[in-house]
Amino acid sequence: MAQSETTKFNAESHLLLEQPLLRLPYELSRKNFKSAQRAFEREKEFVLSSLKQTANASLSSSKTTSSSKNATTSTTSNDATPPANPAATQSLEALDTMITRMQNLKRKLTTLHDQEIALQKQSRRRIQHLQDLYEIPSLADVKYEEWSKVRLNRLLVDYLLRRGYMESAQNLAKQKGIEDLVDLQVFEDCRLIERSLREGRSTVEALAWCADHKALMKKTSSNLEFELRLQQYIELRREGKVLEARTHAQKHIASHTDTHLEDIYHTAGLLIFPPDTQIEPYKSMYSPTRWDHLATLFIQIHHSLFSLPPYPLLHSALSAGLSALKTPACHSKLASSSSNARSTTTSICPICSTELNELARSLPYAHHTKSYVENDPVVLPNGRIYGRERLLAMSKKVGLEVGRVRDPTTGEDFEMGKVRKVYIS
Repeated sequence: MAQSETTKFNAESHLLLEQPLLRLPYELSRKNFKSAQRAFEREKEFVLSSLKQTANASLSSSKTTSSSKNATTSTTSNDATPPANPAATQSLEALDTMITRMQNLKRKLTTLHDQEIALQKQSRRRIQHLQDLYEIPSLADVKYEEWSKVRLNRLLVDYLLRRGYMESAQNLAKQKGIEDLVDLQVFEDCRLIERSLREGRSTVEALAWCADHKALMKKTSSNLEFELRLQQYIELRREGKVLEARTHAQKHIASHTDTHLEDIYHTAGLLIFPPDTQIEPYKSMYSPTRWDHLATLFIQIHHSLFSLPPYPLLHSALSAGLSALKTPACHSKLASSSSNARSTTTSICPICSTELNELARSLPYAHHTKSYVENDPVVLPNGRIYGRERLLAMSKKVGLEVGRVRDPTTGEDFEMGKVRKVYIS
């Protein structure tokens, strides 16, 4: 019965870390749909308006031509070619423009359709990956080990992508055959814009991204676009282009008075202070570290819009595992023989190991619903509790004289008469 309880598998608990796996393709599909909808509506309005204008112009031209045909018959009969009709030429040009725009719309919709097919394929693969969980009978089954290996590879790829090791992440995903289970393209696009801000000192790519996601950013009240426009203003002022800076501020910054009034005051004050000023906040506004702030802000907004967790999933999984094993004794100075020369015990706890001890230090302790106490427990004068038989056996093993016992953890020796029996109620 105990064996059955310890190997019982709960698929629902494994899904707690898997929400981004399905959420991201959904967000990308919704973005694709909105892009196609906007493109179609924009071209539809243009074409309908152009058709109406062209039809009216053609109709007016036809009436004008008919009314003046009899008056010009004698004149045109002697000419080799009839005079050109400007209205007809303009109508043909308008039709050519409409055809060109329709062809461009078709190409754009075809591209979006191909992307949608790829996203649907990706979603089916991810759903099947999660569905495999419900076909695993127990933790001891070999299917669970295989599924866990796939998830570990996913977490490693996610970690590499977030740390900027794009090539390593791509190679690992390709080698393990999990390209549809990881978000290579999304993180690659994010990385390119981050580098353009942090290293290239350019806001062009980030502003283009803001334009593509303007509707979503408006819903979340993001200040990324304002910060980018402010950085453009700062660079103009740094280069001494005061007039261009003022024009830029009036066009892109002044409209944000409801939400960034204090920043706008500082923006106006920047016209007075040169780039080498030591007065705050203008010194910080001129500081090159502001580009790092913009890059970090962009990553935060990007992950938020696409429902990506702010930290690597590997950290979340590792934290959960460490917390499940952590106890107050894990970070005690008396925890093992490695930290106490007089200790007679050797810890095999993973949290007490050199590799994981520091990682688990700031994590909460596990919530234990059951306590395990040794048989015939006794308490030593220092307050530590052990089983009587184990305490006597270990004291005999280290060669203590009869009537004395040694604390296995601290190494302190006590008289047996000072040891008291513990009654648990």
